[in-house]
Amino acid sequence: MQYTVSAPASLHATIQLPASKSISNRALILHSLAHGNILPCNLSDCDDTMVMTRALDGNPGHIDILAAGTAMRFLTAYLSVTPGTRIITGTQRMQQRPIRILVDALRELGARIEYVRNEGFPPLHITGTELKGEEISLAGNVSSQYISALLMIGAVLPKGLRLHLTGDIISRPYINLTLQLMRDFGAQADWTSKDCIAVSPGGYMDTPFTVESDWSAASYWYQMMAIEGIKNEILEMKGEDGSSAKESENSAKEKTHPAEIELLGLFAHSYQGDSRGAEVFARLGVHTEYTNRGVKLTRKGIPAARLDEDMVDIPDLAQTFVVTCCLMNIPFRFTGLQSLKIKETDRITALITELRKLGYVIRSEQDSILLWDGERCPEDAAPVIATYEDHRMAMAFAPTSLALPHIRIDEPQVVSKSYPAYWNDLQKAGFKVE
Repeated sequence: MQYTVSAPASLHATIQLPASKSISNRALILHSLAHGNILPCNLSDCDDTMVMTRALDGNPGHIDILAAGTAMRFLTAYLSVTPGTRIITGTQRMQQRPIRILVDALRELGARIEYVRNEGFPPLHITGTELKGEEISLAGNVSSQYISALLMIGAVLPKGLRLHLTGDIISRPYINLTLQLMRDFGAQADWTSKDCIAVSPGGYMDTPFTVESDWSAASYWYQMMAIEGIKNEILEMKGEDGSSAKESENSAKEKTHPAEIELLGLFAHSYQGDSRGAEVFARLGVHTEYTNRGVKLTRKGIPAARLDEDMVDIPDLAQTFVVTCCLMNIPFRFTGLQSLKIKETDRITALITELRKLGYVIRSEQDSILLWDGERCPEDAAPVIATYEDHRMAMAFAPTSLALPHIRIDEPQVVSKSYPAYWNDLQKAGFKVE
C-alpha cells in the first residue's frame, strides 16, 4: 500500500497528540512490578504499548512483541524476575536486533535466560527467578533501554542494585526519565555520582498515574511549521514572477492569517528528553508558546544558516531534523547518532537512500554522524519513500509534501507503532491523504 500526501494551502490545526510511548511502557512495567490495581491513565494506543499490555495481561507462555524494541528490552528484564517460564520473540527484524549486552548483564545478576536460535539475538527462553546480584557495570554508550530495563527491576531485587556506567553515557535524558518514573511509583533511585546509579530495595507502590502527550510525535508538527515557512517563500517568489493567481492568493492569505498549530497535552516541564526538540526548532524559526492546554506553534525570526547539533540525547528526532534541514536548504552536521543503526531499521542508511530520491546527497561518518553541505543530485521524477518497517521514516517524510507536491509514502501503516492517528491528524490539518 502507498499513500499520496498533498499539503493544504495554509496550515492551521489543533491536534490532540498521542500519549507518550516511552512513558506508557515504563509505567506499565512499574505498575506490574507493583502488582498494582490502578492502571495508568491515558496510555498510548500505539502498537508498542498494545503488545506490552498483552504481554503483561494474563502472563502468557509465548510472547510475540512484533517490532517493539522497547517491549523486548523491558520485558526481558521483567520476565527474569517474574515467576514462570516463557519464550519472547518478535518480527524477523527484531530477531536481528542484538540483545546480548542486556542478557549478559541479567545473567550476571543471576537470571536464567537462553537463546532459542541465534546466540545474542531473540527469541529468548526466560525462566523467572530471584536475582541475587546487586552490583553491575555496563558501557554508558549502549542503548538506554538496556539501562532502563535493569534499573526498573533493581527495586525488586533483594539487595537493590548499583549500576556503574563506563565511558561516555548516551541518552542520559531517557535514563533520567526512567528514574523519575520509578520515584513516582515509590522507589528510591538516583545518581550517586556522574556515572553510578543506586536503586534501593523495597519495590513499588500502586500509584495513580496519568501519561503526558508525546514530544516525539510533536516533532513532526514542528517540522511542518518549519517547512511551511519555506513553502510560503517559494509561493511569494513565484507570484512576483507572474505565477498563477491562485499561488499569489495563497501567499496573501498566509500573510493575513499566519500559520498556527496547537498541540494539546504537552507540558513545559516535561519528563521527556525529546522536549528539547522545541529549543532546536526555535533555531529553525519555530516559536513555542506554552498554554494551559499544551503549546502553540508559530513562525518567528530568521532560521539559522547552518545547524550543528549533538543529538546523543535526542536520537529519535534525528530523522525529523535531517529531513527538515534538507527541505529548508540548511546545511547540518549531527553527531551522537550511534544508536540509529540498531533501531527499527538502519536509520542512517535509510535516510541517505531516501533523501537521494528527493535530490539531497547526505553523508555519514563513523556510523554516528550525519552531515549535509548542500550537495544536490537529480531527484526522482515521482519519488516513493520507502519506510523500512520504521514508523519515523513515514512520519518524517510526509511533511515534505508542503514543499514537494504529491509525495508518496510506501507502507504507511507503520505509523501505528507510535502514532496510529497520524494520517487522520494530517487530514484534520487539511492534508489530502489518498
